[in-house]
Amino acid sequence: MARPGRSTHGMAIRIKARGGESAEQMLRRFKKLCEKEGLTKDVKKRQYYEKPSERNRREERKRVARVARAAIMSR
Repeated sequence: MARPGRSTHGMAIRIKARGGESAEQMLRRFKKLCEKEGLTKDVKKRQYYEKPSERNRREERKRVARVARAAIMSR
């Protein structure tokens, strides 16, 4: 059974060299794709263990801030 919040498809990002494209250009394109897919954010987030209580606290703070911003914007 898959863990909640985890991706189950496991698709790899593949880059094919375009005609006349240097290795630096391919690497730049690969990095952009990783950023677009959210991989770099996910790797940074999982770099250190976060206790479930800390994660819940962080998510609750985000919820409260979002509600407060919405209340200010609706005035």
